Amino acid sequence: MNVKPQEITSKVPEVTLVFWIIKILATTLGETGGDTVSMSMNLGYLVSTGIFATIFMVAVLAQISAKKFYPVLYWTTIIASTTVGTTLADFADRSLGIGYPGGTAILLTLLLGSLLLWYRTLGSIAVDTVSSPKSELFYWITIMFSQTLGTALGDWTADSAGLGYSGGVILFCVMLGAIAVAYFRTSISRTTLFWSAFVLTRPLGAVVGDLLDKPITNGGLALSRYSASAALVLLILSCILLFRQEPAKQEH
Repeated sequence: MNVKPQEITSKVPEVTLVFWIIKILATTLGETGGDTVSMSMNLGYLVSTGIFATIFMVAVLAQISAKKFYPVLYWTTIIASTTVGTTLADFADRSLGIGYPGGTAILLTLLLGSLLLWYRTLGSIAVDTVSSPKSELFYWITIMFSQTLGTALGDWTADSAGLGYSGGVILFCVMLGAIAVAYFRTSISRTTLFWSAFVLTRPLGAVVGDLLDKPITNGGLALSRYSASAALVLLILSCILLFRQEPAKQEH
């Protein structure tokens, strides 16, 4: 008698085009939202980091406690991770004086260390295996490091490297395009490509967010951070409501 393989349902979404669209919108919101609280509200990077870190931890606990995949909860947690990543990277790079190269190097080390520890502990870092509290904890810690790294990398590229915001957008779009080509034309590990794309969507969101709200004299469009953030929230909600997202699945 043939036994049908057991299907394990993950608590994270299947990786589709809609996933990447929402991810980029969420990371852009992380930049405009983080800057709204730290700069427009004048709360500073440290206080803002404390606020967003608290929201992120509450969201992660809710996500881990959930019995199945809930799109709104998942993307709320992603947005929380990217806003705390924004203010934390800005605090480290600017307030502590570590600088973009130093901050990027430290965060890259933390990200790689998180992935290595996750792999050594559970044997896989593929997102379709995220179905237990332990794997979810590794997943969200890794995402936290990737979002913070992406902020530092985006700011470094746009500011210190002199590419500007539009130049940064072009650079990261080209890099993501190269990953897409590798996905369809090569046999490179899909897990490696996923995490590479996941990291690179964050600096793309960072430079797009800066392009929207930075002064025209600095190469931005000088849009209100409040209105830009509100528009991004509406776009994300529209994508969640209009496009059905299925949880990632793995057969054993």
